Amino acid sequence: MEFSQLTPYWMEFAAIATLHFFAVASPGPDFAVVLKQSITYGRRAAIYTSIGVGTAIFLHVTYSLLGIGLLIKTTPWLFQVFAYAAAAYLVYLGWGALRSQPMQLPMDNSNMPQEELSLNHISGRKSFFIGFVTNGLNPKATLFFLTVFAVAVSPQTPMLIKSFYGIYLAVATGIWFVFLSLILSGSKIREVLTHNGYIFDRIMGVILIVLAINLVWSA
Repeated sequence: MEFSQLTPYWMEFAAIATLHFFAVASPGPDFAVVLKQSITYGRRAAIYTSIGVGTAIFLHVTYSLLGIGLLIKTTPWLFQVFAYAAAAYLVYLGWGALRSQPMQLPMDNSNMPQEELSLNHISGRKSFFIGFVTNGLNPKATLFFLTVFAVAVSPQTPMLIKSFYGIYLAVATGIWFVFLSLILSGSKIREVLTHNGYIFDRIMGVILIVLAINLVWSA
């Protein structure tokens, strides 16, 4: 496909990118879980979680392109089941956060990297899984992609172009949350979170449970 043939799709892409920016920047389950990972486990875990969130975008893109999204949209009870599953997972994460306890740090930690001051550890695989499931079960993400591919993307747009849109959305989402992970786990911010992490963790637990209640209420 020549460059001149891509010209008609630049405005379409710009609309999608703009919608995506406002959607990904608004606080929601993805932001809450990345913040929680930063507080509890540090930068590495938060980055893996962010990559999981970005990778889950491919799931939404796939069912939207295959038309399964239309089935979810036209079948209310199926969407409700999806929302309840997401709410249950958020409650699970929130309850775990509410049980967070103050960290017991070693007495001699002057020479330890700030990232190692936390005694909480989690594998990269589990962190990735948390991010993937959180976004994959996020009904807001489902609604966003149903809207984008049904309204902003023309039916005449070639599948190759639509696939490019999907790749962009996944990569842009991952980059955004990795950026947030780097900011949240910066030395000064991390120091505050390390000493008061259990307080922030419990706050995040409340937020996650509130988000779950809101999902059930609006389903």
